[in-house]
Amino acid sequence: METTITPLIVEKTDTQSDLSLPWQVVVYDDPVNLMSYVTLIFQKIFGWSKEQAERHMLEVHTKGCSIVWVGPREEGELYVEKLHGFLLTATLEKIV
Repeated sequence: METTITPLIVEKTDTQSDLSLPWQVVVYDDPVNLMSYVTLIFQKIFGWSKEQAERHMLEVHTKGCSIVWVGPREEGELYVEKLHGFLLTATLEKIV
């Protein structure tokens, strides 16, 4: 008896359209960084006013995370890398 294995295709994706989908950068709360430090880093990386940076910092502090940026994947990867460089916990997530 001969067994035939049929490959299972779970999801077919188009790489180009996958890159063009909107992505979001999410920063998560951590027990290490001071709130003033997080505010300063948001200002430095995103060019935000102190008030806007504080709003996102407070969202991180009170809700556990904040979406700090939305856009194309490659630019989001750069922001995540910069945030990691300042020892903030951040991820890049596809918006579905």
